[in-house]
Amino acid sequence: MSNENSVMSLVDRISAHLCLQDVSIALLGLFLFSCLRAKLTNKGGPVQWPVFGVTPEFFLEAHDVYGWVTRCLTNSRGTFPYQGVWFSGSYGAMTSVPANIEYMLKTNFKNFPKGEFYKERFRDLLEEGIFNADDESWKEQRRIIITEMHSTRFVDHSFHTTRELIQRKLLKVMESFSKSQEAFDLQEILLRLTFDNICIAGLGDDPGTLDVDLPHVPFAKAFEEAAESTMFRFMIPPFLWKPMKFFDLGYEKGLRKAVETVHGFIDKMVVDRIKMLKEEGTLERNKSDVLSRLILIESHKRGNENDRFTVKFFREFCTSFILAGRDTSSVGLSWFFWLITKHPETLSTNTNGNETSNRRRRVSRWDFRGERFRVYFSIYAMARMESIWGEDCEVFKPERWIQGGQYVSDDQFKYVVFNGGPRICLGKTFAYLQMKMVAASILSNYSIKVDQDHVVVPRVTTTLYMKHGLKVRIMKRSLEEKKQDS
Repeated sequence: MSNENSVMSLVDRISAHLCLQDVSIALLGLFLFSCLRAKLTNKGGPVQWPVFGVTPEFFLEAHDVYGWVTRCLTNSRGTFPYQGVWFSGSYGAMTSVPANIEYMLKTNFKNFPKGEFYKERFRDLLEEGIFNADDESWKEQRRIIITEMHSTRFVDHSFHTTRELIQRKLLKVMESFSKSQEAFDLQEILLRLTFDNICIAGLGDDPGTLDVDLPHVPFAKAFEEAAESTMFRFMIPPFLWKPMKFFDLGYEKGLRKAVETVHGFIDKMVVDRIKMLKEEGTLERNKSDVLSRLILIESHKRGNENDRFTVKFFREFCTSFILAGRDTSSVGLSWFFWLITKHPETLSTNTNGNETSNRRRRVSRWDFRGERFRVYFSIYAMARMESIWGEDCEVFKPERWIQGGQYVSDDQFKYVVFNGGPRICLGKTFAYLQMKMVAASILSNYSIKVDQDHVVVPRVTTTLYMKHGLKVRIMKRSLEEKKQDS
């Protein structure tokens, strides 16, 4: 009897093993079939693999993410759906069609908020600041800031502080490098310039990062690290980054330390400013920087409200203000100077170009109200789309924006670097003022040459940093050269 039971038990185990094997083979076959189907049904966008979505292709193309997205959008005629790893809560669409972007940013603006997915990832750094807010909170912050930033007081103040910073510091640093003929990172210099300028003009404080000895400033480095580490949360599923945050591991540990440095620096600046304004009273009511004006206005409204809440409110403003004004202008200038060195003929060319045709087509409309659907648009890809700019879309052609010797503003939803609709950048005028003054001051005094072996590629972060900076040497321009260009 025991032998019979043993035989039956063996038969059962073999049957179970064969059954499990059959199931495994069936599942593997289903997976492979799904992979083949995903590959065959792909219509130009990234392959939507079963279980993993676009994640495998994303990491395979990590060395050229922006180029990969551009190719996918071009091949898919401007819009493609995407899905991340199962249970990551990541799915939606990517687009580069101006009409779609206008629909999201303007026509149906209320239906496309930042949403909790975005806000949760930026909350450690930006908290509830204007770039991380929706609805009434966003409206109130924008109302407060727009009043001060668009005032004649601030426009005059920002012009004078920018001019003084360029003359007093930037040109001295340039002159030092010109004499030494030492190679230096121009992007780093411009980051220091815009950081000092945004702090002086907007926050009323000079951190002194652009001094000739180029001092080490922990805050500036921490701000870059915090912004870059935050981006990882958009690439990694929450079931990975949230435990890393809880246990203080990897880049999440670095993010925590960087945010502590950023917030500590800003808290001290805010507390010192509040104290100074209280002590000096009406004498300081003539200050023109945005932070001092906001403190005076909000303190009057809030009265003797909790100091901790007051400091947090102004810290959120300062963090967003620095993010908006520091990285964007300096990185834009870095790419501008790089393009100028590759196309020196543009410095002496009188361009009388025509406006490009305004090609507009709507691929689709979305009316999704669920938090689990997100729509992204790629400004990088849009600048390289034949459907938007024509066959010469990748040609450096400044005359696209110049007609009869005058700058011509194009459709803001084709060129969305300052956003559009109700969220259009409040500092656009300030940014243009700063960039024009810096570009004119440097180019009228110095010739720039990028080091021959220097590699220029973008870095994946909140703004389009050059991954290795912009290593250049500069020479003082002769009087003859200046006369030729004028």
